[in-house]
Amino acid sequence: MRILGIDPGLRITGYACLELSDARTTPRVVEAGVFRIDPAATLELRLASLHEDLDSTLEDLEPDLVAVETLYSHYRRARTAILMAHARGAVLLTCAKRSLAVSDFVATEVKKSITGNGHADKDQIQEAVTNQLGLSERPSPYDVSDAMAIALCAARRLHQPDITDYSAAV
Repeated sequence: MRILGIDPGLRITGYACLELSDARTTPRVVEAGVFRIDPAATLELRLASLHEDLDSTLEDLEPDLVAVETLYSHYRRARTAILMAHARGAVLLTCAKRSLAVSDFVATEVKKSITGNGHADKDQIQEAVTNQLGLSERPSPYDVSDAMAIALCAARRLHQPDITDYSAAV
C-alpha cells in the first residue's frame, strides 16, 4: 500500500510517498520532495500550478491513500488561514478528480503520533521521521519532513485504528 502525505502551501507544498508492506516493517520512502510555486504569480495561477504538479505526482506514484493536514482555526493571521484553505482545496479537488481516498489529520495528532508530544517543533519532527524511517540524513526543507510525518501518522492509523497515542506504536 502507498500513502502520500501532503503538507499544503501556496509557495511550497511538501509531499512524501511511503510504501507499506505490513504492520511490522518500517515504511519505505518511495519519493519525497516539494512543489515550488511562484509567489509572485496570481492566486489562480498558483492554484493551477499546485494542481498540475500534484496531478502529475499522483499519476507517477499511484498512491492508495492521500493524507493531508487539517486546517486549524486559531491562525494568528486570518489571511494565512484563507491562503492555506485555498491550497488545501486544490489538493482535495485534485485527489477527488482521481477518486482517491483522503484522510485528514490535525497537526497535534501528527506531532503526537511521531514524537509523543502534540506540540513538538519542526526540528523534533525532522529528527523523529529521520529515525523512524531509517534515513541517512534529515529531510529538508521542513515541508518534506512534515509530509513524511503526515504519511507516517496515516500508516499508524491504518494499522492501529483504535489508539490515539501512536507514539507507543513506533
